[in-house]
Amino acid sequence: MTLSSLLKSVRSHWRIVLLSILLGGVGAGTYSWLQTPMYAATTQIFVSASGVQTDAGDLNQGGSFVQERVRSYVQIVDSPVVGQQVIRSLALPYTAAELAEKIDAKSSADTVLIDITVTDESPTRARDIAAAIAGYFPALVTNLETSPGARVSPVKVSVTKPATAPESPVSPKWTMNVLLGLLVGVTVGVAAAVGRELLDRTLREADELAGVTSAPVLSTVPYEEKSAAAPLIIEGSAQSARAEAMRQLRTNLQFVNVDRPLRSIVVTSAVPNEGKSTTSCNLGIAFAEAGYRVLLVDADLRRPKLAEYLDLEGAVGLTNVLAGQVALVDAMQQWGNSGLWVLSSGAIPPNPSELLGSRNMADLLVALTEGFDMVIIDTPPLLPVTDAAVIAAVADGCLLVSRYGKTKTTQAAGAAAALTAVGARLHGCVFNMVPRKRSSTYYYGYTPLNGARAPMTPARAGQQPPVPSGLAKSPSAAGSTTAGKGVHPAPDAAESPASELKTPTEHPPTGPVDDRSASPGQQSSVKVFPQR
Repeated sequence: MTLSSLLKSVRSHWRIVLLSILLGGVGAGTYSWLQTPMYAATTQIFVSASGVQTDAGDLNQGGSFVQERVRSYVQIVDSPVVGQQVIRSLALPYTAAELAEKIDAKSSADTVLIDITVTDESPTRARDIAAAIAGYFPALVTNLETSPGARVSPVKVSVTKPATAPESPVSPKWTMNVLLGLLVGVTVGVAAAVGRELLDRTLREADELAGVTSAPVLSTVPYEEKSAAAPLIIEGSAQSARAEAMRQLRTNLQFVNVDRPLRSIVVTSAVPNEGKSTTSCNLGIAFAEAGYRVLLVDADLRRPKLAEYLDLEGAVGLTNVLAGQVALVDAMQQWGNSGLWVLSSGAIPPNPSELLGSRNMADLLVALTEGFDMVIIDTPPLLPVTDAAVIAAVADGCLLVSRYGKTKTTQAAGAAAALTAVGARLHGCVFNMVPRKRSSTYYYGYTPLNGARAPMTPARAGQQPPVPSGLAKSPSAAGSTTAGKGVHPAPDAAESPASELKTPTEHPPTGPVDDRSASPGQQSSVKVFPQR
């Protein structure tokens, strides 16, 4: 792993690193707080050769002799002989072995000094023990060094530094412990971040999405906290970074196929909750504000959302039109004062895939592209069901929406493969809900002054949905009442395109499903649901 990839992993998972550092510091602090404070008292003794030595050779020989003896004395400072005497004199609650663990004696090389350090929970007791050792140890050395029959020991031990009561504990070492805990936290956090980055198979880069789908990323939509409560790019969101990303998507879609401009496009995703329905709505709004005649079709006949997002009636819509129950012009609703029309899902049928793959649906889509500049079709996710693939095969193209940090690379690749399998044209991808700092696109927030917003293209007075005249009336109940908002009478035949869709003269029967062998002009026997 290179340094840049390491920094990228840490930046991507900085919360894990920060949490690990905090846990390391808090853990070290807690450990230090739980430890019993220990105090250390030190005394120093000096070892010399006894007797008067004036000759230089004698002095040198005596010094060497003492240095050799000092190395041995260091080993017997905590001996049981000294320990038992100290315990009896101070009435200590320790055994000789326990006291030996509290005593540390050391001597620097080529010196005759011995530093004796005693560590204890009580500063005064540590001082008393060190002082007692300094008092009993010289007697032990004299006893050991005095030969039988001799009256004087060749070695003399003197106290050069009496023990004093320490004012501050020597342990726990708060600063060192906390720094060590933070260092361990950084190490563990970075390791966890790198491990998660290596094991993470979700999409986090636009280039990665383009690579697994073999399709360009037409827009990177940044994440905004207010998008959950206000998903549409209207009102306060009209000049937001999300709105600019939708306008970028609109512009890019106009150039994906210059030889054959798009008239109908399917918007789908690999799995649910990736923002396909919101993208469909906002893309329709973006096209409408540019002066396009746009129709939004809610072909998600399992979990329809467009009517809910746009605050329209969803009880009558696509399924009713395909069943021949309602005329198309009566089922469509105009949204606001723009050139945006909406065909909601209608009643949810028991056979969505068969309905969307019927001849009626294909003919309806052809007619709609003749009347509108852009038909945007919101469909279910590709991997759970086949609905999107069925309708994408007859549309001009498809747009795949993937969500940052949620969609897996295998899911995006599987969705692209599902479209390729049915011959659908995947024109591009939308990388949705990307954190601002991770987005490769920079939005400068160049908004109008004084809070002014660019208005959407107003509709002409008495504007009617631009549908072929053959779809203006219900084939079985002309003049019947309609449901939903924004219902308009059928347009004049002169305002409709020359090419018309022949509609069935009766309601679809409730017999066999999807008889596609009917001759031209003959009713398609797609079973939608029983007649009401």
